[in-house]
Amino acid sequence: MPFAGMQVNEQHEWAPTRMSLIERLKNRGDDEGWRTFFETYWRLIYGAAMKAGLSDAEAQDVVQETTICVCQRIPDFKYDKAKGSFKGWLLKLTSWRISDQLNDRQKGIRRPSGREFSPDDTGTIDQIADPAIPALEAVWDEEWENNQMQVLVDRVKKKVDARHYQIFDLYFCKQWPVARVARMLNVSRATVYVIRHRVGNVFKQELKNFQEKPI
Repeated sequence: MPFAGMQVNEQHEWAPTRMSLIERLKNRGDDEGWRTFFETYWRLIYGAAMKAGLSDAEAQDVVQETTICVCQRIPDFKYDKAKGSFKGWLLKLTSWRISDQLNDRQKGIRRPSGREFSPDDTGTIDQIADPAIPALEAVWDEEWENNQMQVLVDRVKKKVDARHYQIFDLYFCKQWPVARVARMLNVSRATVYVIRHRVGNVFKQELKNFQEKPI
């Protein structure tokens, strides 16, 4: 996991999705909103599918089919804390698509990508627990945390010099000794300390922004 040395305050949940983004997704023509959704969640869906035992190709199909399913169903999504979060809703859609892939594998079927889903197309996982998907909810929670952290990392990378980020990553995230980082990148030890401090401040600010305005 990126930022292995960073201890995130556990009282902040990474789960919430900004309601403004959900509302934007209800407009299929909002290309920027859909780009944000895909960039934010494709790794989450893919990672959960891989941990459920799918191949790379099958997991990629799950990403595509889940995104299509979100597009078709998001107009009817209404946030209700009592009924569950967007996180749980997305898990349900993803689990259906994972189950479809596993069932098709058993039957020797290759599911065409980009198919339409009917309102009753829920997949067998909604009816019977699939033993091939071990504790998917726990896997989803872990992948959700990892994915949100990666989104945060991407935000930081966009705001700092690439070489500065490399120094920060080696020293702070991967926890290399400062002397090793200095030798590897041909910089002084003082430079390593300064860059760690500067990029660390950017990270802390982005973490604060992320917690106050989650995607």
